[in-house]
Amino acid sequence: MPAGIYDITAEQGATFARTLTWRDALAVPIVLTGYTAKMQVRKSLDADSALLTLSTVSGITLGGAAGTIALEVSASKMSQVPAGTYYYDLELTDSAGKVTRLLQGKFTVVREITR
Repeated sequence: MPAGIYDITAEQGATFARTLTWRDALAVPIVLTGYTAKMQVRKSLDADSALLTLSTVSGITLGGAAGTIALEVSASKMSQVPAGTYYYDLELTDSAGKVTRLLQGKFTVVREITR
């Protein structure tokens, strides 16, 4: 199954927080116990370096049986990302090493006015 398309808008200089729930075809949450996750934001699809990297080590919290995926980037870190439209994807890896590319899309950072 291909990755879902989900465009994200974040505000420069503000904490970015979003919680998603991964569900199966019957709307039952996928149990994420034993999973890890990684998300990267890049200027272009083929950019060599990432503007933002989140993982279960920093920035992503998985909710076990609830199937939730909580993303968070601090306000200070968001202040360092230039305003613009970028690209991201979110991958989850189960305990057996199977990788699922869950989401992809545009990651738009809206410019901060108050500095």
